[in-house]
Amino acid sequence: MSEALTGSQHLVAATRRLTDAGVPDAARDARKLFAFAAGTTPSRLTLILPDPVMPEVAARFHSLIVRRCAFEPVSHLIGTRAFFGRSFEVTPDVLDPRPETETLIAEALRVPFARVLDLGTGSGCILITLLAENSDAVGVGGDASAAALAVAARNAERHAVAARAAFVQSDWMAAIVPSFDLIVSNPPYIAADEMAGLSRDVRDWEPRMALTDDADGLSAYKVIAAQAPEALAPGGRLMCEIGPTQGQAVADLFAKAGFCDINVIPDLDGRDRVVIGQIPANRQDRAVREAK
Repeated sequence: MSEALTGSQHLVAATRRLTDAGVPDAARDARKLFAFAAGTTPSRLTLILPDPVMPEVAARFHSLIVRRCAFEPVSHLIGTRAFFGRSFEVTPDVLDPRPETETLIAEALRVPFARVLDLGTGSGCILITLLAENSDAVGVGGDASAAALAVAARNAERHAVAARAAFVQSDWMAAIVPSFDLIVSNPPYIAADEMAGLSRDVRDWEPRMALTDDADGLSAYKVIAAQAPEALAPGGRLMCEIGPTQGQAVADLFAKAGFCDINVIPDLDGRDRVVIGQIPANRQDRAVREAK
């Protein structure tokens, strides 16, 4: 790309290149990447697009477009992803925060909580958002990946909740000290035979261990449902994000583990997205339910 080209000309050429590579939403991605290369925001691009582009900006933009043509996610290229009105650092070590996960946040905030555990915390976006929205709460983020926990810790600092958040390397609850009044999780729920159907952005670039259990997609829920009752205070809640076809199966796992008041919550597109269960406030009630 010539440095004599204007921003608009660079955008047209980049959009065409992304389209030819099969990248969806090519124009949107080109604008985001050009804004990042130019050190501005997409909302301010109109002000600079008529001007010739400096050589270093053009080179940076060209490099980003080459990487995007290989389906490297935009979030990896710019280093951040928006979630629940905040910007989170992301890397190839963590799952990208997604809009549908905001359904879990909204449901979790409906009932007060003081101590929250986020299992498989990844970028920390769920735990950190809950702590940012509830200034009286403290929380723990657990993850098997040390690299993911490092990202989560930086995000906690970024959003000024580090003093109320602890991050623990743990295989689910193996290294977690109870108790909590809320446990949340967005575990790997994609079945092994569904992986081939994912977009290249996800399948080729996001951590496989955060996407799939390499089985039927339910393995993590079986572990979480079995372990959560002992980590929750009486009356505590468990909330898990699910795939859109998993509502009944996960609800059944919750019921088998002794949870009550189980609900499957849809996302904004009407697809099943979150399963919620509660530990009976009276442990005797729970024992009676489990005996039936």
